Amino acid sequence: MNSAAAGDGEHLFHEFLAEVHSTAPTDLPLLVNRYAVLLGLRQVDVYLVDLQQQRLTTLSGEERLVVDASLAGWAFRTLSLRVESTDTGTLIVWIPLVDGVERLGVVGVQVDSLDSTRLERCRTLASILAMAITSKRAISDRFVQQARTEAMTLPAEMVRALLPPRTVGEARALSTAVLEPAYELGGDAFDHSLTESTLHAVILDAMGHNLASGMTTAIAMAGCRSARRRGAGLRELVKTVDDALSEWLPEQFCTGIALQLDMSSGIMTWINCGHPPPLLIRDHQVLENALDRTGEPPMGTPGSLVPSSRVVHEVPLEPGDRVLLYTDGVTEARLAGGSQFGLEGFTASIIRATAAGETASEALRQLIHSIREHQDDKLNDDATILMIEWR
Repeated sequence: MNSAAAGDGEHLFHEFLAEVHSTAPTDLPLLVNRYAVLLGLRQVDVYLVDLQQQRLTTLSGEERLVVDASLAGWAFRTLSLRVESTDTGTLIVWIPLVDGVERLGVVGVQVDSLDSTRLERCRTLASILAMAITSKRAISDRFVQQARTEAMTLPAEMVRALLPPRTVGEARALSTAVLEPAYELGGDAFDHSLTESTLHAVILDAMGHNLASGMTTAIAMAGCRSARRRGAGLRELVKTVDDALSEWLPEQFCTGIALQLDMSSGIMTWINCGHPPPLLIRDHQVLENALDRTGEPPMGTPGSLVPSSRVVHEVPLEPGDRVLLYTDGVTEARLAGGSQFGLEGFTASIIRATAAGETASEALRQLIHSIREHQDDKLNDDATILMIEWR
């Protein structure tokens, strides 16, 4: 394509971007394909991944692809471009649909031929679509419905509404998480967020597996965010949750870990409130007891039973270190023979995926699927894993 055509493409993308903002979510496929033709492309199909990251579904809901058994899924898993030749002689360019570091799905762009200009237009289109979908799914149930394969319980609906994206991060650090069972959550949750200098992360496990558990988690999550957003340190953050649960749900409590990572120095600090200790993976090995510390009482424990000042632990990380936070539903999951999955099985899976070059988010996706498969997709308890990587 000549420079004039390239200039026309730039103009078209400006027009497309302007229209995307005012287009209803349900009309997005029509808008995309109208501009695709003008850009020299044939057809564009947007596939969103479901909650369990097993299937990719078009926005129309008419087609589903298996993540682990399709070229589209390969592009999603590896965050890499893949080109497929069809029986009719056209090409399909599969491009990961990524907002920041959060995997949303894939875009399949049909073209008659592929050159550098068309490839760049495919990538630009995918980038705009990722931002559009992220902004529009907050105001439309359409995208939410496409990401579900079954009905969701009320406690799960409440907790899911509070969860952040599965993955957040930047050049210095990344945090990614998975949570099962996707449609029948009880009291597990996670949160992570970035400031200019710090990665904040929390994992929570409320007692029970009912609506009260979900409410406990919701209050704890709100307490963590309220304290974090006013610049509170870890002690004040945990105290905020303690006070909120004591006031609103005095019979409930939850275990958890609140953590902060200085992204420049690699210094990690945390408070463990009755939760399984974090695990440290370095050079494809688990460093035994590296982060084991004396635990604090769970969040929401009556004030008379809580020390006047929660203990904050500190450790320096090395580049490439991965820290795992998890709930006991992970290690207590049962294998086919009845034995527990355990810490060894849990960490071995992560190490294998890491050694194979998998991204942190893909390593967790594979792990949680393995746990579910061992239990015939029927978990007896919530299973949550959060992994932090310091780069």
